[in-house]
Amino acid sequence: MRTAGIIAEYNPFHAGHAYQIRQLREMGFDAVVCVCSPGVVQRGTAAMLPAQVRARAALAGGADLVLSLPAPYAVLSAEGFAAAGVAILQALGCVDALCFGSESGNEKELLAAADVLLSDRFPPILRRKLDEGLPAAAARAAAAQELQEGAGTILARPNDILGVEYCKALRRCTSTMQPIALKRTGAAHDAPLEIKNGGFASASALRQLAQRSGMSALAPYVPAECLAIYQEAEKNGAQLDEHAFGIAVLSRLRQMPLQELAAIRGAAEGLENRLYHAVRNAGTLEQLLEQMKTKRYPTARLRRFVLDAALGYRPDLPSAPPYLHVLGASSMGLCVLNAAKTTARLPLSHSLAELSRQSKSALRIAQAHAAAEDLTALCRNVPAACGSAYTAPPLFEKL
Repeated sequence: MRTAGIIAEYNPFHAGHAYQIRQLREMGFDAVVCVCSPGVVQRGTAAMLPAQVRARAALAGGADLVLSLPAPYAVLSAEGFAAAGVAILQALGCVDALCFGSESGNEKELLAAADVLLSDRFPPILRRKLDEGLPAAAARAAAAQELQEGAGTILARPNDILGVEYCKALRRCTSTMQPIALKRTGAAHDAPLEIKNGGFASASALRQLAQRSGMSALAPYVPAECLAIYQEAEKNGAQLDEHAFGIAVLSRLRQMPLQELAAIRGAAEGLENRLYHAVRNAGTLEQLLEQMKTKRYPTARLRRFVLDAALGYRPDLPSAPPYLHVLGASSMGLCVLNAAKTTARLPLSHSLAELSRQSKSALRIAQAHAAAEDLTALCRNVPAACGSAYTAPPLFEKL
């Protein structure tokens, strides 16, 4: 059985994601394992729909097995996000390839750029570029370009950047998984809805469309089976209330003393001071970010730090996922799980409660993950109760 892995947010799962899975089938892969973000996502905010809804959509769209990317890793930078997702697939022990979208669609170029970033020659050049006053992303691209022609171009494109991070993670863990870079078609990352091709649109444009016009407006851009799931979720009030999310985060932050903010993961160079003073005046998350804005840090970095602070995430959290949490599986996915009984290198279960009992690290991550799920559950159009991370049933296809 040939198995491919995908690391994604599916926020929401759309036609482009279904196309990626179909391409893997055409390449001869029998099963597709997806590692999916929970109620919080990598840009430092909440997902449009809960993890269980998005897992259902992924299975309806062709995925065979959906594993959870625990919240503390889902809100890391691209490097940390990629490393955690790769670690989960690697720990399953039966995944042959890692597939991801890419502007270049060239695995060799992405691996070469990853090797540049991992080389001993890179850090001093990066430091020099930063000292010259370049923003972090531009300094990184310029330093890579100095070492290898073309690497700077790769590191200027959002999906290629994430692809390079996947390749770095594969290199670091000496993984046998082969990278497969599918060239993106249709809308670019974060492109507005007007820029589309063949029914493909960016996830950010679809979130905006759903917020403006409701889930039914997504019909041209998502598989029909997924649309029905989204409409049901909307009817049940599961869609994110962004205003409520902002108030919930701000209310937590206003109660935190400066010394507590200084202990949060990502605090550096006075970032905690900027947050402490800004939160006393800001009435929305956007106002908070505007007051915290600095040339040195991109907005996504600030969003992640704000969310880490609201969730109390500290730098001493376990550096890698300590378990494999199953959200759902098709009949083929159940075959993958059966194989993983002998290959998995981490505890594997659909029960977060059971996983939390496996080790101290597992308990800490389960608690941190559940805290994020509880926060986002409160911020739906119809707020949900606490504890869904522990109580939500797995989505197993009946045999």
